[in-house]
Amino acid sequence: MSKLKFRPLALLRTFLIITGSFFVLLCLLAFTTLPFYAYYNLATSNSRIKSKPAVIVMLSGAGIPSENGLIRAYYTAKLALQVPEARIFIAVPGNLNDSLSDPFKIADELCLHGISRNRIFFAAEGKNTRSQAMQLASLLGKNLNQPVTLVTSPEHMRRAVLSFRKCRFTNVSGLPTFENSLEDDLAFDDNALKGNKLAPDIGHNLQLRYQFWNHLKYEIIIIREYAALSYYKMRGWI
Repeated sequence: MSKLKFRPLALLRTFLIITGSFFVLLCLLAFTTLPFYAYYNLATSNSRIKSKPAVIVMLSGAGIPSENGLIRAYYTAKLALQVPEARIFIAVPGNLNDSLSDPFKIADELCLHGISRNRIFFAAEGKNTRSQAMQLASLLGKNLNQPVTLVTSPEHMRRAVLSFRKCRFTNVSGLPTFENSLEDDLAFDDNALKGNKLAPDIGHNLQLRYQFWNHLKYEIIIIREYAALSYYKMRGWI
């Protein structure tokens, strides 16, 4: 019986064909609306706010200042102003003995939006969604039936809600931090801007200028998030 030969070039060719085909598929899908709706579905499934929250939890993203941290702080403050009796928990890891740490910077950002500091509490030990849910469950003790609303990025919402439910929270909803597009028409006249004619006119092609690239970004985010959901499922965290 002849032994199977190891053929690195054949394996490399197969790898390139598979990855290349996958990349072409992603590029084609980026011209459709499927990436956005997949992204939107991660944000809205199982997260609708049905009860006025007694507790608002801002889950950690990046620090302050950052696009991620600032938009979560903005949405947290917006909800907190609508429900002035709700307590606010900042679930961001950091040193609570350091007034310049991320949790305190986020608290300062909330105060800039009109939130009273005596409404703000910290849950600074959690390093991922599972540990944040566990710490909040420990801090709230027997009050896990009260309405809790999570503020986090759209793609992270499903995993966050499921993680909190796994930690015995019975009334969990979410406020996904969607970005808003500019209201003005971004089309322009290429000829009015002069320059050479080597490249085609794209001033009125918003799909190529923005939608295609945004959808490619969504695809990467979606793939990463479903990988995280699969891992959480295997660990029994959701």
